[in-house]
Amino acid sequence: RAVEMAGRRALGLIEEALGQAQCQREDIEILAVGLGPGSYTGIRGAIALAQGFQLARGIRLLGISSVECLAAQAQREQISSPVHVAVDAQRNEFYLARYDFGADGPRETEPLRLASFAEIEALARSGQSVIGPGITQWFPQARNLFPDAAILGGLACGRTNFLPGEKLEPIYLRETAFKKAPPLRVHSA
Repeated sequence: RAVEMAGRRALGLIEEALGQAQCQREDIEILAVGLGPGSYTGIRGAIALAQGFQLARGIRLLGISSVECLAAQAQREQISSPVHVAVDAQRNEFYLARYDFGADGPRETEPLRLASFAEIEALARSGQSVIGPGITQWFPQARNLFPDAAILGGLACGRTNFLPGEKLEPIYLRETAFKKAPPLRVHSA
């Protein structure tokens, strides 16, 4: 039920954005989607919506890292370089990447990896630029930044590395693991 409600909300937001842009669904030729890291359900839902649009309309798709989007936003907001982008990965870990800024935009200088709480804390306390969604709840010296659709769209402009929908994959650095629930026991009378 919650997934159904989220799907309806997402479609409503799409209709609202199209209305504000005075566009129709038929006007969409390319769709850029954030691949994470981030909310497991949110990213999977965004990818599913993009795949559905591609199937229904034959549009081209681009997948862009949410971390790259945050780095571009930090550059636009003139946050000092280098910047460490940290995203909560649960389990007392964070996704972490480092970017430097240049005239042609942010450049990844340390690739995305898992980092400990202590490592992020040390970066923030040492005065390094640490940014990320909701990051100040753990590290008050850091700066909150949330992915911005306009920045994502700007990153997509001029790119040609389109993918078929089935090739869009969320960015995870851990193996997804779950335990299947045991079958229900049937009680006989």
